Formats: sequence, C-alpha cells, structure tokens
Amino acid sequence: MPEEPHGSSPAPDKFHRELADLKAGLLELAQTAERAIESSVTALLHRDPHLARQVIMGDKAVNSQEEALDGQCVRLIALYQPVAIDLRQVMAVDHISAELERIGDSATNIAEEVLNLQQLPAKPIHYDLPRMAQQVREMVRQSLQAFLEQDTRLARKICKEDDEIDALDRSIIQDLVVEMSGEAGSIPPGIGQINIVRNLERVGDHATNIAEQVVFMVEGESIRHRCQG
Repeated sequence: MPEEPHGSSPAPDKFHRELADLKAGLLELAQTAERAIESSVTALLHRDPHLARQVIMGDKAVNSQEEALDGQCVRLIALYQPVAIDLRQVMAVDHISAELERIGDSATNIAEEVLNLQQLPAKPIHYDLPRMAQQVREMVRQSLQAFLEQDTRLARKICKEDDEIDALDRSIIQDLVVEMSGEAGSIPPGIGQINIVRNLERVGDHATNIAEQVVFMVEGESIRHRCQG
C-alpha cells in the first residue's frame, strides 16, 4: 500500500473500510472453522476416514487465515491508532480469530481420533455425543452472529449455554468410564470417544470466549470468568 504523505494522517473513512475488510476476513475464517468442526463430526458419525483426512489437511488453511488476520490487526492499530469502540473492534477480531484457530485445532484432533477409531472394532458412539456436537456447533454459529450483529444479549445467552455443554461432558465421560471398567475391549474406543468429547467441550469454551469478546467490544466491559445473562 502507498505510504501516506508526510505529516498527514489516514482518513477515518479509510480506516472503517479496512475494518470492514478485516471483519469479512474473520467471517471467512469462521466459515472455514465451522466447516472443519462439522466435517470432523460427520466423519465420526459415518466412520469416514477420507473426510477425516480432509479435515486434517485443511488445518493449514485455518492457521494461515488466522496469521493473516493477526497481521492486519497489528497493522491497523499501528497505522490508525484507533480508540474507544474502534479499537475494541480490532482487538475483538484479533482475539476471535485466535479462538477460531483453536476451534480448527479441535476439529483436527477429532478427525485424528476418527482415524484411530477406524483401526478398532466398531463400537456404538455414545448416544449423547451427537447432541453435544450439534449444540457446540450451534454455539459457534451464534457467537459469530452475535459479533456481526453486535448483539450482547445473544452473547450472554451463549455464555450460559456453556454450562449445559460442561454437564454433557461430565455425563458422557462418566458413562464411558463405567463401560470401560466393565469390559477391557471397550477401553481403546472409550478413550477415543473421551478425547473427542473433551475437544467438543473445548470448542464450547472457545465459543463462550468469542461471546465474551462481543460484550467487551460493544459495552467495554470484561465479563471473563463471570459471564452471565
């Protein structure tokens, strides 16, 4: 990009155009991360190793997109020195992109467990695992909707939904441990499912972190560790 003339400052409308481009880039990353989670869960439910490998190979794209967004955020802050809500929006994009990259990592971890389970005798997936996966994916979708619409009410609702994900995490793992203790052959697939459940729980945490960023961006209030409706 051409340098600004000496002694002049970038025009505010140019900043907001670049901020809009930044948000568009975040949306692209969000769509990539969402697809990764959806595909990893589909690979699990359908025992599809080809789809699982696609998720693993796609992780590089998620990482690249996150790195590019981080660089853009640093550049905008250095060049325009935004304040108040403008600064909070750039900071929110930077934090949210990092959360999305971690969601991509969890999708990769799930896909890797799918490949591991493929090498074992087929065992039924815990009946609550698909429901947990669906709720986690919906949390991610809603957290991004809250960001795009600057909807703090929806953001706070997402924070409360994380309690149900945590409860499912505990319940499913407890059931799997009981099953593993009664049958030695169920231990390897049980461990694989536990790893998948833990990764889904982490995705719920990342969605909650995104929601918290929305509240900070709009209201200037940090609600980390005390997100409430």
